[in-house]
Amino acid sequence: KKMDSLLELPFHFLRVPQVRVKVPSFSYPSPMVVFVFVFLSYFLVLSGIIYDVIVEPPSIGSTTDEKGNVRPVAFLQYRVNGQFIIEGLSAGAMFCLGALGFIILDKSNGKTLPTKNKYAFIFVGILFILISYNLCLVFLRMKIPGYMVSAS
Repeated sequence: KKMDSLLELPFHFLRVPQVRVKVPSFSYPSPMVVFVFVFLSYFLVLSGIIYDVIVEPPSIGSTTDEKGNVRPVAFLQYRVNGQFIIEGLSAGAMFCLGALGFIILDKSNGKTLPTKNKYAFIFVGILFILISYNLCLVFLRMKIPGYMVSAS
């Protein structure tokens, strides 16, 4: 009781100001903006941006052919755990193309989508997945020559 009266004492001769403080309004980003940021970070992580920052590899390599000419090389051969920057970006782009194919396949299952558009979405989704898969195999065979080739 004594403590309450002691705490109330300053308010007998001081007046509390009338302050009108507005609570700031916060608008959430649209789902498409969030998707773009997530997909961009997905691309950067798959491209090996963390490896590129730590190791600082060259953007592209070079090799000398049998005539002594210097030729540019985009893939670091025989090193699975190493990459050039352009190699990582191209592999990340192919992974993202495959992911987009699966997203388009998912969108083709919409109830309100017309039948002609459904077939177009299914075709484009499967096409993206097949292109991505086959180009990733080509990249792997460029990186490791003779990979998955029968020795007969």
